[in-house]
Amino acid sequence: MRVVKEAEERKNEILDAAERLFGEKGFDSTSTTDILNEIGIARGTLYYHFKSKEEILDAMIERTVKRLAEKAEKIISEKDTPILQRLTKMMLALKVDDKNFSHELLKQAHRPQNALMHQKMQTCILSEINPLITDLIQESIVQGICKTDYPEEVAEMTFLYANIVFDDLMEYSAEEKQRKIAAFIYNLERLLNMEQNSMKSAIMPIFQDRER
Repeated sequence: MRVVKEAEERKNEILDAAERLFGEKGFDSTSTTDILNEIGIARGTLYYHFKSKEEILDAMIERTVKRLAEKAEKIISEKDTPILQRLTKMMLALKVDDKNFSHELLKQAHRPQNALMHQKMQTCILSEINPLITDLIQESIVQGICKTDYPEEVAEMTFLYANIVFDDLMEYSAEEKQRKIAAFIYNLERLLNMEQNSMKSAIMPIFQDRER
């Protein structure tokens, strides 16, 4: 008997199957036929939702980033938790690693030939997360923790810089990395007109967690 599913349910079913297969066989070794066989659907059904395997990968990135944004938004809404603690928790929740992205998705994104995919991932994260960081900065301004006339731009500059300089593709010596972390904290405090080292306790756990 033919099973008819709602469009969103079918779309997620395709993405789930593709993510499993990409993880087992790799992106390059997985064909659209493999995905069809995994779910048991007609090719026309697949192409109704996605025109290519690359489009499926794009949708996987978007879906995962939206889930990350939902987690971040929940953390930001915990008003009983001090702002800097919420910042730490939010950034840890937003880490682009194997906990939040499938291993195969990360592996594909970090291949030199897939620089565009990596850029798409970062752009998607920025568009979803920057408004949340901006909200946190604006709340900090109201509470007198920091001061800036450009909360959205500070959030954007901070997020872009951190994602480029501290990307897993970058290779630094231990000394170079510590200097860049110190410079990042120092300049973020300047952007937000905060006292020196006032952000250290909030930022350092993020980098310490990345090294585990």
